[in-house]
Amino acid sequence: MITIRPATVEDVPTMMRFVVELARYEKAEHEVMATESDLREGLFGADSRVEAAICEFEDEPIGHAVFFMNFSTWLGKYGIFLEELYITPEKRGIGAGKALLEHVAGIAVSRGCGRFEWNVLDWNETAIRFYEALGAEALSEWVGYRVAGPALARLGGAGASP
Repeated sequence: MITIRPATVEDVPTMMRFVVELARYEKAEHEVMATESDLREGLFGADSRVEAAICEFEDEPIGHAVFFMNFSTWLGKYGIFLEELYITPEKRGIGAGKALLEHVAGIAVSRGCGRFEWNVLDWNETAIRFYEALGAEALSEWVGYRVAGPALARLGGAGASP
């Protein structure tokens, strides 16, 4: 039996394991800088703006979803951005990923959101087929950009006010 529940601070070690497993799958384990302490503060600290859900199979955690609210000026509505969806490899194919997506989509619907969005690596054909089978559409006309590390410090330091 698959169940979905809100993550709690006690889930942080398991979630950290999921983060590392996903990064390893994406051949980017060396890019994981977060610690359990970072996750604990980011997900459950007083200033947290992030939510997470745990997917369990037979009362054992097998995956998670991490998401946050965003806002579309074009729609004039909030949306949800899915930062991470992960199911352990041995439990893929049992409906857990779909259950997590349905759970987060249900939150979006209940909050009156206009969108539910996420990113997927262009080489991850299995995930792309899965998402498209659920009705998701690739946003091929949009290109994602990121500023991080020293570039972020330079950009943010040039005129940032305290």
